[in-house]
This record gives sequence, structure tokens and C-alpha cells, in this order.
Amino acid sequence: MNVKKTVLFCAVMAALSGCSASGSDDNTDVAVVSPNDKHINTQSDEQALGLETIFDASQADALQDVKYTNASGTVNNASNAGLTVTFHGKSNINSAVDFVPRVPWDWSKLNDFNIAFDISNPGEHSVQLFLNISDTNGDTYTRSVSVPVGGQKTYYAKMAGHDLAKSISDSKNEFNFTSGLRSNPDTWSSDDMQFISLWGKKNLKLSGISKISLSIQNNLFDKKVTINNIRLRKNPPMDTQYLTGVVDKFGQNAKREFVGKVHSLDELHKVRDQELAELDGKWNAARSKWGGWLNGPKLEGTGHFRTAKYKGKWSLVDPDGYLYFATGLDIIRLANSSTMTGYDYPASALAKADNADVTPADSQGLNRVDDSAVPLRFVASKLRKDLFTWLPEYDEPLGKHYGYRTGVHSGPLKQGETYSFYSANLDRKYSELAPDYMQKWHDVTLQRMRNWGFTSLGNWTDPAFYDNQQVPFFANGWIIGDFKTVSSGDDFWGNMPDVFDPKFKERALQTVSVIAQEVKNTPWCVGIFIDNEKSFGRSETPQSRYGIVFNTLKRDGHEVPTKAAFTKMMKNKYHSIEALNSAWGKDIASWNVFDKGMDSTLSPDPKSADKQLEDYSDMLYAYADKYYATVDDALQTYLPDHLYLGSRFADWGMPMEVAKAATKYVDVMSYNIYKEGLHPKGWEFLADFDMPSIVGEFHIGATDSGLFHPGLVHAASQQDRADMYQDYMHTIIDSPYFIGAHWFQYMDSPITGRAYDGENYNVGFVNVTDTPYAPMVKAAKALHQNMYQRRFNAQ
Repeated sequence: MNVKKTVLFCAVMAALSGCSASGSDDNTDVAVVSPNDKHINTQSDEQALGLETIFDASQADALQDVKYTNASGTVNNASNAGLTVTFHGKSNINSAVDFVPRVPWDWSKLNDFNIAFDISNPGEHSVQLFLNISDTNGDTYTRSVSVPVGGQKTYYAKMAGHDLAKSISDSKNEFNFTSGLRSNPDTWSSDDMQFISLWGKKNLKLSGISKISLSIQNNLFDKKVTINNIRLRKNPPMDTQYLTGVVDKFGQNAKREFVGKVHSLDELHKVRDQELAELDGKWNAARSKWGGWLNGPKLEGTGHFRTAKYKGKWSLVDPDGYLYFATGLDIIRLANSSTMTGYDYPASALAKADNADVTPADSQGLNRVDDSAVPLRFVASKLRKDLFTWLPEYDEPLGKHYGYRTGVHSGPLKQGETYSFYSANLDRKYSELAPDYMQKWHDVTLQRMRNWGFTSLGNWTDPAFYDNQQVPFFANGWIIGDFKTVSSGDDFWGNMPDVFDPKFKERALQTVSVIAQEVKNTPWCVGIFIDNEKSFGRSETPQSRYGIVFNTLKRDGHEVPTKAAFTKMMKNKYHSIEALNSAWGKDIASWNVFDKGMDSTLSPDPKSADKQLEDYSDMLYAYADKYYATVDDALQTYLPDHLYLGSRFADWGMPMEVAKAATKYVDVMSYNIYKEGLHPKGWEFLADFDMPSIVGEFHIGATDSGLFHPGLVHAASQQDRADMYQDYMHTIIDSPYFIGAHWFQYMDSPITGRAYDGENYNVGFVNVTDTPYAPMVKAAKALHQNMYQRRFNAQ
């Protein structure tokens, strides 16, 4: 170490005095690290950043703090390569290695630091590695990263400072997650890889860090990583411009080069012309008119899509009787393509959207403000405004791609102006080829779907595609309105409807009547999804599973129809309040008191608590039964010839009581499954249901496309995500229960986050310039060419 580095190292260590060694009870001692220690990490000539070694595989005592769950580890002391962990993911849903100190780590004296890991991948597949860091308050912050097959790199996660700080200011600008992005750009430049932020509490209790866990989840294969030299490092100086000038005029990463980046209009047109020359509008394999298996068996054709079993596997049957497997892309529309610009308008200048009564904010079009409002435009968030290197004037030709959101799910602004770079790029690409660039985009999209082999247009397709008569489509709708609501306690997308409120039935009928007007009873409609990822309950605890019941029992039945329905159920079962008190271990004075609002907590007596949960289960089932019966009645009223495809369960919001209730009414069960694939350990219940099922959403992304977040499932590169796409689809095609799967979504999210909730994911088959990802297209073509043969064992 040269003199300059030695002096700075001593200064850093002095400034950070109080950092304790692992397992130390003394909060005032500095971890002793020799200037020559190989674990000091030097990122530049200006900084010596090693603060504390958390784990060194060459130290025998360090292995005593390592715990395994469905995993195993080995250390090659001769090579000092580190701890090689084999995650037994193929036969287990979760597999983890945990680093658990005998005394919680105290890092509270550090205020600007990160934790770093040296990791390599000696296996055959990339590894999405989840990092969970927990504190003694029970809080956890979850991040993840894709570790490619190959040699060692350093991966890090910020623990304090920079964009995790409560308030970091530079020239009165704040830099934190109020950016509105699900994942920010890196706050310093290096060759290291940052773990991607997912969920949990960002600012943990640093005085009591109880566990560091590295895990895999729902993997199709066993995975391996080699881990060494887990250490704390001081953060380098923050790039105060990391949220400035991020986006170029095409909506791409302005600060980074990547494969497929467009630099000029001429380049955009050249890429366009190359693709159009390859599109002939034909299916890429032998298909029926509808995309069914032309060379396969022909069953009875009813003129509409239906379900049937063939050779023990559920299948859709197209209107002419051919077996049909539904593959497709979600979000073929502009509604989710816009991002918040940081500008806003006075509320008095805004008009209510015409379709707001049946269409939530994130499903509406651009909703551009009236020209008369433009002079009143003001900066609502300088941070957001400064993300862009370019935005057009409203009176420029590309100014037509501005929009407005009157409400959002999450982000720094509750409402505001939006801009769709994707829409602007469609204008740039196709306006010179056709008088209506949107119609040209529609035509190109349909040609792509057939050329790539997709047999359907997935959920949230713009109704303008419904009369295309080239590719079947899935319709959708939301039941929204002024009906009363209940709460599961974890209402991610919003409160749950009070399904016993007569107004809910009115709104269901209104929603489905609008869908029927759009569908026009065309046989090209495969079926209808209603709602999406409803928060029926979570699986972690009885309180989260039966949250609707726990919370509704506390409310007044005179004001909450669902509570009145629960009261009636219990009266019919127990007759007397004394009998209920005896079963539940309660002391409720009367049924009137019960109905007015009662203490729904579980009895401390296990037998009484079990009886409560049995009844809570029945009440949750009754709630779900009413929900699905109401929706089914509406569909039978207006769309009796089309399949009811359910509400697209998220795996985090699918209590079995609710799923069982759905099986009574839906024609096809629907699940959004954001995993590497269909892991057999998590889906045994499909055999009990024996219902046709469809995947409503899945995706896989990477960060080599210029975006800052890969999405919920991570790949190491574009080629890796194409390979993982095929692996995922094979698990669906091989399942006897699934009749299709839809990828979420057609185009990438905006790099600065979609307006509704900040998702800035690389999950598209096309990027923001409407340019296809070549590896994904090649993978889709190959998959679809023998899809039917593989499914029905006719290779």
C-alpha cells in the first residue's frame, strides 16, 4: 500500500471508529484490519474502503455461523476459493445459506456504507440470488441479483447513505427513492454489481443485524455459487448527477451503450426496414385459422373457444375443433407506456376521463390535457424533470404523446403529467409509411405475433385489436365504483370490494356490459379475465390468510354488508351466542354486540383458536363464493358464449378457500406466476382441482439493455433470459392442467418507471424504440414450432 493510501485508510478508520467486529459486545472498538490484509477492498487510488470482514471461508470459526436450508456447502482450503454452496432447488421451493452471528452485528456507527460479497458461479445455469438482511426488530430488506456462469465478481448492497438516506442534499436537491423508480441508477461507477432493490424496509436497525441470507426460490435446477470475503465497505462519494440527464430523446439510457441502442432517426428507420422485410404475416408453423394445431386431431367445433381433455391433458379447443394452446403477450396497448415527467397542472384545469367509471387510471389511454391548460403547467418535481435530456413542447408534432394521470398507486407524485416515449417512437417509425402510424403499429404487431408463433393477444390488449380476425384475443375488465369495501389488511392494489353490497352487483353488470360492447360476441375472443391479483389474503400467518374475516368482524354489520353476512352465518351455525362463546373462548354479550363489532383476535386456548380458524375459513370461502358467483352471473348475462377466466391469482394472494370457491364458477383458473417455472412442489393442488388453468403473467429480465431493473425474475443477459423463457414455457406445456401462458409484457417498462407505480423493468419482447429483442424472438419461434407436438407427445 502506498503512503497516500495508507494515510487515507487511517483517516477513514479513525472517522469510523466504533465499528465492531463480528460477534463483539463492545460497540466502541474498531475492527482491527492490517493495512496489508488481502480483504481490504480498494476501488481507486483515492479510497481504501475495507471496514470489517463478516465472513472469510478460510477461517474455520467463520463456518460455525453458517446455516443451511435445503442446501449444502464445501470449502476448498487449498485454493482459498471460498464457500461453495449447492442449492437443492430442483426438489425444494426454497434453498438458502444463512450467516447468523452468535451476537447480532452492530453497525450503527456507520452511516455511509455497503456490504460486499465476492461470488462466482461454477454451475451450469445463472443464479438469481436473493439477499435478505434482517434485524432484531423483525424487519427484512430483500434484494436480488443474477450471477452469471463464470468467474468471481464483487456484488454489493447499500446499507446506509446515498439513496437510502432519509435526506441527502446537494444544492437543495434530494436524492433518495422519491425518484419514483423501482430501482435507481447506480450512485457510483464501478465494475461491481449492485443487488437490485425488491421489497422490505430499506433502512434497517443497524445496531442489531441478526442474519444475512442468500437464497434461491422456485428454481427448476439445482444451482451453485461460491461465496467469499463478505465485508463492509465505505461508500465512495456519490455521483450527485446520477438522477440527472438519465433519458435520451428516444427514451433510452442516455449514459450507457448497449446492444440495440438507437442513436438517430436514420438508425431507427434502418432497424425498422430490416424487420419489416422479414414479416410476411404468416404463422410460423402449421396452424388452423385460429392458431390451433392444424395437423393434430379435430374435435367438435362449437363456433367459440371451449375447454376439453385430450390424452389426459386439459386443452382449449378452437371454434373449428382444433386443439389450441394459448401463448401471447400482455399489455399490447399504450396505457402503461407513459412515465411521470415531473410537471403538473392546477386541478381546476383538468377534466375527468370519460371512461373512469369502468377503467382504472393505469388502464386508461394517455389522456392528454386540453391545450387551454398548457399555459398553467408547472414543475411539481424538479428531480423527475431533470431525469430527461429532452421533452418536446406541447405544440410540436411529438407533443401529442403527452398524457396525464389523475391518480397513481405509488411514487413521488400523486398525479401529474406523463410522456410516452414508446408512443413517440411509433410516430417516428411509422408515420412516413402510413397516414395512421397507430394502424401501422397494429398491423406490424399482428404480423409479429403470427411470425413469432404466438397464438393469442394476452390480457390488457387494446380493444382496437378486437376485430383484427387474424389472432385470437383475451378480453378483460375491472369492477370499480362506489360500492362499499372491506380490507384484508394487505390490500396491495387497493381495498377489496364488499361483495354483499348490492352496489357491487350493479357495478359488475355495468363492467361486463361494456366488455360485451367491445367484444361484440366475436368468436375471436378466447375468454374474459375480470379483475387482477386481488388481495384475498396471504399465506404467512392466520391473520394474513383470513385478514378479510379478522378485519370485517370488527366492523358494524349495519354499515358493512359483508359483516352482516358473517353474523348471519354464525347465528345459523351456533344459534345462541353462548354456543359461539363456548366454541371460540369468547365472552360476547349478545348477537347485537357481535354484529356491532367484536374482538376477532384468536383465543389463547389452542382448541378454541382452532375452532375460530375453522369458522374464519368458512367465512372467507363464503366471501369468495359471493365474489365469483356475482361476476359469473354478470358474464352469463352479457357474454354467455365466452369463457370466464377468473381473476388471475397472485401466488401471494391465493388462500385455498378462495381458489376452491373460484373452481365452482370459472371455466379456466388463472394464476400470475413470477418464478423460473412451474415448480412441482408448489402446485400439487392442481391435481385436486383438476381444472384447466392458464398463466396470466410471467416475465424474465436482465440489465444489459440499459434499464436499471430486470423485473421480478432475473437473468444474466438477453440470451440467458431467452433460454429461461423456453425453460419456463416447457414446464407449462408439459403440465396436464395448463392450457396456455401469457408473458408480461409486450414492451419494456419506461426506464424512469411507468406512471402508475414506477415499474422500470426490462420485460419486453420489444424495447422502448419498438425494436424486438432478437434472442427472445428466436426463442419464441423455436418454442412455438413444436409446441403442440411436445404437449401431446407427438414428436
